[in-house]
Amino acid sequence: MKTLSLVDRSLSDYFLANGFQLLSRLYLCLMCLTFSLWSGLSQGAEPVNAEGEISDQQRKAIEYWLHNEFTQSTLSRDAQRDEFTWLANAALPYKGMTIRVVSERIDTHWYEANKLTKIFKDITGIQVVHELTGEDDVIKKISTQIRNGMNLYDAYINDSDLIGTHYRQEAVYPISDLLQDTSVTLPTLDVEDFIGLSFTTGPDGVIYQLPDQQFANLYWYRHDWFSRPDLKSRFKEIYGYELNVPQNWSAYEDIAEFFSVHVKNLDGQRVYGHMDYGRRDPSLGWRFSDAWLSMAGAGDPGIPNGLPVDEWGVRMRGCRPVAVSVERGGALDGPAAVYALDRYIDWLERFAPPQAKTMNFTEAGSVPGQGNIAQQIFWYTAFTAALSDPSLGLLNEDGTTKWRMAPSPKGAYWQSGMKLGYQDAGSWTFLKSTPETQRNAAWLYAQFLVSKSVSLKKTLVGLTPIRLSDINSEAMTKIAPKLGGLVEFYRSPARILWTPTGINVPDYPTLSQHWWNNVADAVEGKVSPQEAMTKMALGMEQDMQEMNFPRSECSPKLNVRRYRDYWLEQEGAPKPKLPNEKPQGLTFSYEQSLSSWLGARGE
Repeated sequence: MKTLSLVDRSLSDYFLANGFQLLSRLYLCLMCLTFSLWSGLSQGAEPVNAEGEISDQQRKAIEYWLHNEFTQSTLSRDAQRDEFTWLANAALPYKGMTIRVVSERIDTHWYEANKLTKIFKDITGIQVVHELTGEDDVIKKISTQIRNGMNLYDAYINDSDLIGTHYRQEAVYPISDLLQDTSVTLPTLDVEDFIGLSFTTGPDGVIYQLPDQQFANLYWYRHDWFSRPDLKSRFKEIYGYELNVPQNWSAYEDIAEFFSVHVKNLDGQRVYGHMDYGRRDPSLGWRFSDAWLSMAGAGDPGIPNGLPVDEWGVRMRGCRPVAVSVERGGALDGPAAVYALDRYIDWLERFAPPQAKTMNFTEAGSVPGQGNIAQQIFWYTAFTAALSDPSLGLLNEDGTTKWRMAPSPKGAYWQSGMKLGYQDAGSWTFLKSTPETQRNAAWLYAQFLVSKSVSLKKTLVGLTPIRLSDINSEAMTKIAPKLGGLVEFYRSPARILWTPTGINVPDYPTLSQHWWNNVADAVEGKVSPQEAMTKMALGMEQDMQEMNFPRSECSPKLNVRRYRDYWLEQEGAPKPKLPNEKPQGLTFSYEQSLSSWLGARGE
């Protein structure tokens, strides 16, 4: 190894101590440079034709796209034409402008960026640069704009996981305020039709964001394998109960062991009873912050999030976070949270393909499509479209899927009344630092993408529904048998029991950074699950102590520390360690699982 000189060593020590700040400043400089370039380019794109009527070319474009793209809608053709004509007229003051928006990469946003931007320009004359990037980068970008006040993007499709941040920071221009301006708000927008509106509404009743797409995290399994008489008989002989949809983590573990250890080979290929990912990567954070601890049962009952303790282990007093660690009354390093991390690592090492431990979210997402995975406990419905591809060989002759999605199994600490899992709600978010003209033009684009004229077609492409009217449409009824349970889930009351990160998390961009590195340390064997969760809890509390928001009454104010046993002996979370964390496995038939959705009330 090359020996460092004294100067080299000093520089190295300085970077280790200050590297994050240096990288953050570099990122900020790059964003500011980008802003300057965009501003210069935009000077030649001032609004034109601010008064007058829409052109014949625009009217022809409306007719063309009605007949060639938006042939499926819950609206009549005349009503669709009226919506598009209204948008074209409302956009006249902004015609010729270029606006910039950013979102994460999923099928729905690819369709928006590559197809719907062109159609929107044809109809309104507004050019949209719709950038696609990683979810973590979207969070960095919106955080940068909030910090420095420079308008980097005119709108963001930002997860509603940040609702607690937006509510406290008061940097967001609320949707509720935009709705008051009738000159730029579609009369037929019908916000009550959005199934995720409660996820984007603050405790003050203000709508801060508007859902653009939604997908849940459910249980996925090979229904064809689970239905084979030979496998069902063999499973019952070993475990004493039916091979069916697992209702608890004990059954999930038994099924994982069955396929990975006992079956091993099926139809000429090596098969595995579990799929996951474990690389040190920001996506490892989502694997846990996206409600894994609530599935284990780490928090308290409560919808959309546990109260007084939620699935991040955050204890609340009113709107004020007061604890994360058990010593202060939180639950992030409590027995249920440690159990959640321990089960994750154990299953990853014993039952998943060997390469899973070195994969990130994106790489692992395609593995079930290779046909050798029996089940996955943590599976996003955003993959529905990809796994319905006929070329994968996962469809029956009639076009129905060989796989199904079903309710997520519950961990040993789960209690009736708790949320059942996670739901992503990527939502339109506007900032006060964006000039009004650009914000209005971006608001028109956002409404176009979620309008009833467009939303059903977008849902059929990306399978991330946002409107109840679309979910209940004849088109969705027709396609339901080919989507493995997606439509049944979204038509059931259960959809409100899978919820995003809620209002309790005061600064999502800051606190979410603690998840992936601490979990990775445990995956790599550097620390125990207990040590990882305690370090994470203390790190979050240290950050919280430095937080002071404009909405000061909702800023964190931590409880004094007490002995862990004090809080573990109190009612509710943090919960004491169970004497048996693996009760008897329980399974339901697929039909019983669907029935549980229809009657779901957090039972």
